[in-house]
Amino acid sequence: MSRVNLLVKKRLLFILVTFTFLIFLLLIRIGYIQLVQGEQLRKDAYIQQNMGRVINPKRGTIYDRNGKELAISASVETVSVNPQDLRKNTVEPEYIAKKLAEILEMDQNKVLTIISRNTIFEFVKQKVDKEVGDAVRRWREEEELIGIYVDEDSKRFYPNESLASHVIGITRIDNVGMFGIEAVFDKYLQGVPGKIISEVDGLGREIPLSEEKYISPRDGWNVILTIDETIQYFAEKALENAMADYKLIGGAAAIVMDPRTGEILAMASLPDFDLNNPRLAPPGYDTETWSGYSNEDVNALWATVWKNKAISEAYEPGSTFKAITTAAGIEEGVITPDTIVTDKTITMGGHDIKCWKPNAHGTQPFYMGVYNSCNPVFVNLSLDLGVSRFYSYMKSFGFYDDTNIELPEGKPVHHEKPKEIDMAVASFGQRFMITPIQLATAYSAIANGGKLLKPHLVKELIDNDGNIVERYEPEVVRNVISRQTSETVREILEGVVSIGTGKNAYVKGYRVAGKTGTSVTTVPGRYIASFAAIAPADNPVITVLIVLDHPMGFSYYGGTIAAPVAGQLVEDTLNYLGVERRYTEQDQQMMKTPVTVPDLRNMTVEQAKQALKNSKLKAVVKDDGSGGNLVKDQTPKPGASLYEDSVVIVYSYNPPDDRTVSVPDLSNKTISEATETLNSLGLNIKVNGVGMAHKQSIEPGARVEEGKIIEVDFLYFENTVW
Repeated sequence: MSRVNLLVKKRLLFILVTFTFLIFLLLIRIGYIQLVQGEQLRKDAYIQQNMGRVINPKRGTIYDRNGKELAISASVETVSVNPQDLRKNTVEPEYIAKKLAEILEMDQNKVLTIISRNTIFEFVKQKVDKEVGDAVRRWREEEELIGIYVDEDSKRFYPNESLASHVIGITRIDNVGMFGIEAVFDKYLQGVPGKIISEVDGLGREIPLSEEKYISPRDGWNVILTIDETIQYFAEKALENAMADYKLIGGAAAIVMDPRTGEILAMASLPDFDLNNPRLAPPGYDTETWSGYSNEDVNALWATVWKNKAISEAYEPGSTFKAITTAAGIEEGVITPDTIVTDKTITMGGHDIKCWKPNAHGTQPFYMGVYNSCNPVFVNLSLDLGVSRFYSYMKSFGFYDDTNIELPEGKPVHHEKPKEIDMAVASFGQRFMITPIQLATAYSAIANGGKLLKPHLVKELIDNDGNIVERYEPEVVRNVISRQTSETVREILEGVVSIGTGKNAYVKGYRVAGKTGTSVTTVPGRYIASFAAIAPADNPVITVLIVLDHPMGFSYYGGTIAAPVAGQLVEDTLNYLGVERRYTEQDQQMMKTPVTVPDLRNMTVEQAKQALKNSKLKAVVKDDGSGGNLVKDQTPKPGASLYEDSVVIVYSYNPPDDRTVSVPDLSNKTISEATETLNSLGLNIKVNGVGMAHKQSIEPGARVEEGKIIEVDFLYFENTVW
């Protein structure tokens, strides 16, 4: 074999091996693409060849416990474009941008930027009204344009605006929950998006005459809250009145809870916000520089109107905590309601702990010590319990842990290694911090026989056919006190309202148990007034907590300003729930019955007096000195409704047309003094509350018709309100 032939064979062999190796590598690559990457590449090809426009599902509705809509999804539309297809149109992009900007009320340059991008899908504007979407459709059809889409969408709408705003929360523009129940239950409310799929070529342009595929969205599930819309309204209205009456700088919070189930019937926090316009400037912020979206603005919203004071802001509970100390002492058997105690000043750690009225109450039964809210009584009780037992009850009542309610909670603040002095001041609610929801939950345990229940805001999840997806049942965390202790503590707290420092929460016909609270904060001049109530005391249906932050009005004491707010909320709620009133003898003596004014005209003056006496009304006779003895006119007119003991003015002459009188200033008058003052002027009174006159429905100096009813609010102004 010649050297030439050998060389040729070597070259051929080299080429054969090389090509064989390359083919082998190619086969491996093909196999890898086909077997390993095949499924993903098929998906990528499908996506590349099919342009999908997302159809947002209808977000689930949020209802109150009675099926009233609190958050719904309104039908709107979204305008989008395929910039690749837009270039096929005969008109210039600038013209399209101009017309779209006009219809959508957008900046023309911004629209031009969007439609000029090198993509196959862009949103132009989301959440537009149907009328706007229809206008885009009409213009698109008139101009015979392609690449412009108007698809169905939904937008969150809140029918009651600010009602329960902190509980419900809000969503972002993409319908994702931002906070509140909207965020916590977002995965259930959201649903599954649908799609409109169109075939496109490699450049992303829609293939002519291709069919669109419509994949229906699955709407979200609905959430039924434990909140009662009506009770929520009562709570918010009560706080709004308190904000105005007591000039609350720091806002306010209210909780109404069913102690039998742990269900929250109302949770209110002020200041609040309009759920449909949640980013408006809070009070006190410059609306000219406000955007609502900058980091600074969002932080301001979280610190003010978005903050749920009922669960996220810890505070010192003050004397409302004395109910817990009382429960611990009675449960441990270290004290009974009749144990004799003293209000003598106690010196500990260099500090004097004294009663609000030093040495005035002397020795007294323990229950009177609670009525009078004497701090030394509770200090001595805590010392009898000892640090270990005292703090074991604080932990047992849940003051060291989250309640695990559905919304994010604030953190309590306690001494890491408490000493006797720490326990001493803690016994009357000072120098530690808890959240309102923790205290309301603890009071509910006292109300229901001793069971600490997990508070909850959600009752059920249901689908769109009304089927229950999940039901949230009452959950007992632990037993904290016995039923007997629960009953004993409620009896004592009932006396606080009927006899002691909580008189301003008294409600005729309903037995209310409760405790006042006034805590001194670390900020000079800032106090927190509060009142916790259980009603009816003998068969509890509700627990109510009112917290008023930094009052700057006539008083900052819980018994003076928080107690009447709680009393009104208790009355409104129990009346709404249909709880029967049971009037005591004291109630009946305080109550005035409406009576109808008789027709006195043409009677003699003496006959008129007797007729009014028979109707349990009083006569004020006016004459002109002429000696006439027949009744010519009267005020009020026949058939009017007055309360018993009201006055009717009897004229023995034809009176002038102007029968007005000036309303007197009733401030700080007793009920009898205010009644006598008004009656002497021919005016009548409607009495609200007991104590001293605090507020009147018509301002002093205003002129009103004789016989007018002036509504007067009375309050106890004793300092026994801590």
